[in-house]
Amino acid sequence: MTSQVPTPSFWLTASEAAAHLKVKVRTLLLWARQGKVKAYALSGTARRIWRFRREDLDAALVESAVLVSLTPSVCPAERMEK
Repeated sequence: MTSQVPTPSFWLTASEAAAHLKVKVRTLLLWARQGKVKAYALSGTARRIWRFRREDLDAALVESAVLVSLTPSVCPAERMEK
């Protein structure tokens, strides 16, 4: 009797994808809505349910090593110059 190793699913849930990227699910879903990470919405559901492909997640990491944030800096520019 041979034991088979389960193959990883082609589609990842939001929690699986967030664990793969080591971020919170809320962060991943925000990135998906902003288009920073490629995601696929399932149709026919009342709420939007997202699925992700591991290849797309890895590609997003390689494309942008640092995701740009539009959040203003805590330190004003004047203080940074001193």
